[in-house]
Amino acid sequence: MVGLVWLIPALPLAGFLILVFFGKRIGEPRAGWIGTGAVALSFVTACVVFAGLWGEPEHTYELSLFEWIPAGNFSVDVGFLLDPLSMAMVLFVTGIASLIHLYSIGYMHGDSRFPRFFTYLNLFVFSMLILVLGDNLVLTFLGWEGVGACS
Repeated sequence: MVGLVWLIPALPLAGFLILVFFGKRIGEPRAGWIGTGAVALSFVTACVVFAGLWGEPEHTYELSLFEWIPAGNFSVDVGFLLDPLSMAMVLFVTGIASLIHLYSIGYMHGDSRFPRFFTYLNLFVFSMLILVLGDNLVLTFLGWEGVGACS
């Protein structure tokens, strides 16, 4: 189940990309449902990963996706670090973000920037998940900056 960790931030990123390119054409109610669905699926994936880790002793799992910055003997990988604290934060972030998305569909109804709001909200959730799951300081810093840019 640890192999599914990459899907947790990938789903809000996919929602963000769909809304960036097709948000205005999709229209008001559907843009909200796409954004909400992406984050809700991320929460479901986080619950599946958590259920897979439930009976196991506490370990720290590192999932390296690819090498990002190679520089001689030094390299920065894009990867995720999963431990009990980061898993708790992932469940908290995706669960609360799903509820915020759901509430915002009604709250933002009729606003001219409805698709843009959900675009930025999905980018915020993606950045927060990178901040929580990043396995090195560079990736954590990028998540931090993404959260700050979306706030």
